[in-house]
Amino acid sequence: MKRIVIFASGSGSNAENIIRFFNHTKTAKVTKVLCNNEHAKVFERCKNLNISCLYFNREQFTKSDFVLNILKEEADLVILAGFLWKIPATIIDAFPKKIINIHPALLPKYGGKGMYGMHVHKAVKENKEWETGITIHYVNANYDEGAIIFQAKTALNDADTPETIAGKIHVLEQTYFPKVIEEVILTTNE
Repeated sequence: MKRIVIFASGSGSNAENIIRFFNHTKTAKVTKVLCNNEHAKVFERCKNLNISCLYFNREQFTKSDFVLNILKEEADLVILAGFLWKIPATIIDAFPKKIINIHPALLPKYGGKGMYGMHVHKAVKENKEWETGITIHYVNANYDEGAIIFQAKTALNDADTPETIAGKIHVLEQTYFPKVIEEVILTTNE
């Protein structure tokens, strides 16, 4: 059984969805959630799910091996679920093709530094896109440029607002993210 560590920065709805999904499989188990925001709702979600959730600061992430050592002890696969910091090269090098992110747009459109959450949905609306979606991809040294694993699309119309777009994206995330993670585990099982 593979061990998953999730990185989160906010409410934790994707983290909770992944934890619940893998509680009912023999493929993998979430061993820990790591969070860079002391006030994130993900802590409450993890407490309710009986999953360890640990806070870390930027120095522990980028200037020491604190986070890397946790991952080496507890992770076969690292999942970014609404995590906003760039992953340090030391972690990417230690987990090649084992760090997966979800992005709330159809990459390569609307990716890169600063393109997350409502920033993405506002840009999609402003550019009058007729579709958007999610991209699940491997993490490399550059924001949102790792190899694409999976994309799912949703149609948009003139009445859509950034908020309704966010709702459509949330449905896609909840539907596909855990299943795609499981598929990656099953097809790359070592």
